[in-house]
Amino acid sequence: MEIRLATKNEIPGMINLLRQVGEVHHQIRPDLFRGGAQKYSEADLEQLLEDPSRPIFSAQEEGKLLGYCFCIIEEVKDNPVLCDTKTCYIDDLCVDENRRGQGIATKLYDHVCGYARSIGCGSVTLNVWCGNDNAMKFYESRGMKPRKIYMEASLEG
Repeated sequence: MEIRLATKNEIPGMINLLRQVGEVHHQIRPDLFRGGAQKYSEADLEQLLEDPSRPIFSAQEEGKLLGYCFCIIEEVKDNPVLCDTKTCYIDDLCVDENRRGQGIATKLYDHVCGYARSIGCGSVTLNVWCGNDNAMKFYESRGMKPRKIYMEASLEG
């Protein structure tokens, strides 16, 4: 298996994985996520692949996309409250549902951490939806801990 920066040739595979992620979120929170939706269009992906502040890493084997990790490099400078930081935010990490449990996500995550370290990031961050227990367990097993908690109170019903 090879992990590298993604290319435009992988867009069809990324669309398939984006739909898988969308379905996971729809199952967890159908009140928030539409069924059959995907986060990015083909045109969005083409733009992201050109943006150096938004690296996308792909895991592939024999020309088949097994998974991806979308990242956003975030920097805070001269903020009156926050310290200067450079962070690699994981916007989306997905492994094909037929290949989960084979260590692909671990290799992608570790690759992103190495990349982030190499460009001077002090941390890797991400968001996980409550109810996505598999993702939560995975990230905790990689040493991640909650940084802040986003809460809600439903006003319906």
